[in-house]
Amino acid sequence: MGWWEINADTLAGSRFVVSPLAEATACLKTLRWERAGNPAERAWLEEHLPAYRARTAADPVTARLVRTAFVQGWNADFVTPTPTGEPEASFEAELERIRRTPPEAARADLTVCLNGPLPPVLDRDDLPERIADLLTWVWRETVLPGWPRRRRIIEADIVSRVAHLSQGGWAAALDDMRPGMRWLGENRLQINTYDYPPRDLSGKPLVFVPVTHGQSWVSWNRESSRYAVMYPCSGTLADADAVPVPDALGALLGPVRASVLVLLDTPKSTTQLVALTGHGLGSVGRHLKILLDARLVRRRRAGRSVLYYRTEAGEGLVAAQRDTPARRGTAAGISSGPSSA
Repeated sequence: MGWWEINADTLAGSRFVVSPLAEATACLKTLRWERAGNPAERAWLEEHLPAYRARTAADPVTARLVRTAFVQGWNADFVTPTPTGEPEASFEAELERIRRTPPEAARADLTVCLNGPLPPVLDRDDLPERIADLLTWVWRETVLPGWPRRRRIIEADIVSRVAHLSQGGWAAALDDMRPGMRWLGENRLQINTYDYPPRDLSGKPLVFVPVTHGQSWVSWNRESSRYAVMYPCSGTLADADAVPVPDALGALLGPVRASVLVLLDTPKSTTQLVALTGHGLGSVGRHLKILLDARLVRRRRAGRSVLYYRTEAGEGLVAAQRDTPARRGTAAGISSGPSSA
């Protein structure tokens, strides 16, 4: 069992951050394994997998590199650099760290993945540049067109995790973050079920990085002074774009108010609804007040947050519309299109 020893100082200094490179890497891993975790992810995979296959078929060296760098239970370190935790790090700035990887370090990382020597086709100096170019393609072609929506979902997940942290401590915030991960107590965080030696993170920076695809991994830099956990957004958030808003419900309540009601299938805070819909705090607040006055939703306090949820009347109204035509994507505040994930 792999676990990290984390003291109070590390936990106190840890943060949740947004990483464009981690999002692109999660998408590349989905393309590499050709597996989807929810309907929205499956639609995204069906849309982009043919182009990915064509690109890698035309570049067999990079295709072999991807299959070697991402193996079951392990990623080559140079392909998944640890996010710095900077709040507004750009994709290009994060990617530059991969491009700067010394060729000998990249080859050494791949031998760890292979548990043996490199094949001749990968014994070359341009491996970091090749994987960086492929990640750039994934970012520009499959992520960037829908990045505002993805970012809203990521930020909503961070709000939810912080709320769990304030209500139940780190055990509540970390236990369902990624498969095999849970808080063991006594300063121990189990990160997976593999038989890896423990690591002491006492006093070292630790960041948690949500991604919208069902991928998860951990990373640390070569000096072992900074650590990160990349984890999938909770299912109800990651699949938000697949939640349909019936046309009749939108006509009755208005599209934004209807999307708010549909999104309240599980209790959510105003901040989460703002992140998921893309509408301002004042707008969401006004729609919630109308829904409250109409007794379609209620609210309750949970720690420092106020959570809104549907009443029986609200549930009945949404349920009555489930068989009517709907527009996909309205619940996430976007219109569906060829580049939507």
